Amino acid sequence: MNRRRPVLPVAAALTTAAVLALSACGGGDGDSAKDNDKIAGAGEGAGADTKKSASPSAPTDGVDRPEVKLPKDVKNVFEGGKTGDAEKDAVLADNARWLDALIEAATVDAKDHPALKFYASGEGLVTSAEYVQGFHDNGKSFVGTIRYYDRQVTFLKEGVAAVTYCKDGTKTYPQDRKTGKVDRSVPASASDYAFFNTRVKKNDKGVWQTDSVTSTTGSKKCM
Repeated sequence: MNRRRPVLPVAAALTTAAVLALSACGGGDGDSAKDNDKIAGAGEGAGADTKKSASPSAPTDGVDRPEVKLPKDVKNVFEGGKTGDAEKDAVLADNARWLDALIEAATVDAKDHPALKFYASGEGLVTSAEYVQGFHDNGKSFVGTIRYYDRQVTFLKEGVAAVTYCKDGTKTYPQDRKTGKVDRSVPASASDYAFFNTRVKKNDKGVWQTDSVTSTTGSKKCM
């Protein structure tokens, strides 16, 4: 069955289509996407629920962050996040905000999604835009809960870190963007699990932006 799972494409597979998608629907903080400021929606289809659940509590680090709101029937659940190391916790928090921004852009029909540009840069932003555009181009969305776990941070050098984690999408279901119909008959499978390795960079605002993403779908280590 054709199920559009909320799994990111591998960053290494960047193509001209991805760049065009970025031009059409998003902008970055890096040089590659300076003038592209919007993530386009797919109109005002029935799949876009205007009632949204609130984003996580606002941080107290003094950074002016864009608001992120997911549809009421879409939820990201993040395990961990409190390591005892303040800098690692800040990295994990911004990684979670990027994922919230990504899922918002994929599921919400809106004129723009400033949070995605705020939390991603470079190849990470292009990959994010490609992921989002895939949903809109296929007239699909999804509902349900995504769980993120085994989240780890490794600092590579000053201002650069790697974030690895697992994703469980077994509790998500495809939704037709136009009609809003949800197909709950699709069974869970190994492809609903994935392992992610992301690189993040701290920008001059103090935000840890996702700069690149690779993923392994059906990863046994995440099952």
